[in-house]
Amino acid sequence: MRIHFIAIGGSIMHNLAISLERQGHQVSGSDDQIVEPSRSHLIDAGLLPEQLGWFDEKITDDIDAVILGAHALINNPELIKAQELGLKIYSFPEFIQELSQDKTRVIIAGSYGKTTIMSMIMHVLKTLERPFDYLVGAQLEGFDNLIEITKTNKIILIEGDENVASSLSNKSKFMFYKPNIALISGINWNEYSTTITFDNYLKQFEDFINTIESKGTLIYNKEDKYLQKIITDTKSCKINRHGYQIPEYAINKGTTYIKSVKGDIPLQVFGKHNLSNIAGAYTVCEWLGIKKEDFFDAIKTFKSSIRYLEFVASFEGSVVYQDFAHTPKKLKASIHAIKEQFPSQKLVAIIELNAYDSLDEKFVSQYKDTMNEADLPVVFINMESIKEVNKCTTHLLEDIRNAFNRSDVDIVTNLGDLYDFLENFKSKGNNLLLMSSGNYSGVNLTELADHFFKNY
Repeated sequence: MRIHFIAIGGSIMHNLAISLERQGHQVSGSDDQIVEPSRSHLIDAGLLPEQLGWFDEKITDDIDAVILGAHALINNPELIKAQELGLKIYSFPEFIQELSQDKTRVIIAGSYGKTTIMSMIMHVLKTLERPFDYLVGAQLEGFDNLIEITKTNKIILIEGDENVASSLSNKSKFMFYKPNIALISGINWNEYSTTITFDNYLKQFEDFINTIESKGTLIYNKEDKYLQKIITDTKSCKINRHGYQIPEYAINKGTTYIKSVKGDIPLQVFGKHNLSNIAGAYTVCEWLGIKKEDFFDAIKTFKSSIRYLEFVASFEGSVVYQDFAHTPKKLKASIHAIKEQFPSQKLVAIIELNAYDSLDEKFVSQYKDTMNEADLPVVFINMESIKEVNKCTTHLLEDIRNAFNRSDVDIVTNLGDLYDFLENFKSKGNNLLLMSSGNYSGVNLTELADHFFKNY
């Protein structure tokens, strides 16, 4: 086939383009912005457009399929030309569904935990040498690409995204896959990260359940109150329903074990979110025909998905972990997980807040009591990224202390002061948890860990 990508620079889009080119298709593409690592990947594959921008002359009537990226607008000149020529136009989820019609489609959806559950299932299947295709939203250890689609594999795992598929449709991406097996990990609406109402956000997941193939299977977190409501509201769907919950577990000398009548199962991960994700991953694998003993034998060697309670460094009994804490609920859960895992150690918990968001009193107020379990709570806000700092931060420090409801919270407002704080802190007997929805101004977190251990 001859296939053209409008917005080829996206993380999934460029991976799909490279995969199709390797299968022998003739692939071309355009974009108005291509950043790393997409740029290097496209160069290596010989698919980087000669010029940035949109060029309607690239759209010709011999193109078999046009794949439209989510950030291409409705007035895109290449899209308009493709419509005028009557070409077949797909959003990438539509095209994935087209390629996988003869496969068992397993879609992992939910507001959180999708990538972790995907990585757990992928780890187990790979360990057991069970072939599968996949589409995942983050680079995972042991896998070279975000997407792998073959003509031969009978199973495809897809990370389901509730965001809009393209400018031609207001449907969520996961609405196009028509799953045989679907999992929903949980629902957490955040008014600061979405433009739709809470009711409409719930409706997306109701609609998703209605796309499950007849006699297909819905796997869901039965400890999530919003999911319980949605399950009740979709009772008319002729599908199997299989709920899961956190398994019984114990913690001994810094290792979490899942309780089992055949012997406790040691894990390399910990925390209730990870335990819940394991339960979901197991249920999916069970429906794929994986035996219980084989699953748990494989999950013993699972370390972590990207940036979720991920080990960074250790020294003389103290440990440093990092975590992608993008909501107050997640922040609170991550702190609890570390304290539960290492009860005899004190915890220094540092959360990086977006500088502009931190100026919004309503936004910061969500964080009330989220750091109560931390022995020393620290908020890092890189104010150097805000213009007119003095004007913006008149009452910032006081407002943040009030918002977190901790008078002892330390607030650090630039990277130099963060280094000084870590270096001057006596770390013996303390663990460090670095949390952020950003990247600590691009600093390698092992560098922060080194500063933490300097005054041991």
